[in-house]
Amino acid sequence: MPLIRMLRPIQWSKNVFVFAPLVFSRHLFDLVYLERAVAAFAAFSLVSSVVYIVNDIADRSSDRLHPLKRMRPIASGEVSIGQAIAVAVMLLAIAGAGAHWLGLKVVFIVSLYLLLNLGYSLGLKQVILVDVFIVASGFMLRVLAGAFAIGVLVSPWLVLCTLFVSVFLAVSKRRAEILLNIEQETDHARPVLRHYDIQFIEQMMTVTAAGMAISYALYTVAERTVEVFGTENLIFTTVFVLFGIFRYLYLMRARKTDDNPTHLLMSDVPTLLNMAAWLLACVAIIYSRELRTILGWS
Repeated sequence: MPLIRMLRPIQWSKNVFVFAPLVFSRHLFDLVYLERAVAAFAAFSLVSSVVYIVNDIADRSSDRLHPLKRMRPIASGEVSIGQAIAVAVMLLAIAGAGAHWLGLKVVFIVSLYLLLNLGYSLGLKQVILVDVFIVASGFMLRVLAGAFAIGVLVSPWLVLCTLFVSVFLAVSKRRAEILLNIEQETDHARPVLRHYDIQFIEQMMTVTAAGMAISYALYTVAERTVEVFGTENLIFTTVFVLFGIFRYLYLMRARKTDDNPTHLLMSDVPTLLNMAAWLLACVAIIYSRELRTILGWS
């Protein structure tokens, strides 16, 4: 349905970042904590859909000239502006109620996320580098919201790793957009893309990819991490992170015209298997004692 497509539910996969504090605080099997993390995920999903609606309303004219975005419900005329606004208001009310149930800190984080992204949709996305860092901040805010929702502290290394991941994905999206415009030979690209070039973007991707790998590796061997988990074995999960980075870089070069990182990741079977293997390895290492108890092993 057009209304469902307008919400872009596939993009809700980005909100799994709110579960990072749940997993790495060793509360994954605690139903009370899990319930609150799911509520934070739902609140962010609804607010992100509100942001997409506002963005699509603001960009409807330029989207009609884009080879892919012209099929979006608002740009194509399948959903009217009035309908879109009504849905956005309803979603915002539900998300606000959910965030309020989780506490004022979560309300603040969700509100900050909304304000930053509204600013992005209404003009900041045309400012070089600011556009990338606003997108990146969204992922960090998701992690913080997940931590505030369950009342735990987040490792600075985990926050830093999230920053590098999010900047890496945002920059790679710009790269794909530039290549798509070159292939389509269009003059209707968003103005900010004129300030970027492939060489500059690939330099930023190299820096952020290296930062991502190093910060994650340092997190796994940090004194606090080893103390909390009681093991140094988390370092072995770094191999999945490295494979994921290299696989994504390969996909970026092999599928030059896909300007949606989420679609690129969620449609690649090796990437999905690698993500599942990383998650299972993390759970097995972090929750080894709990799993032995559940399975009845001594």
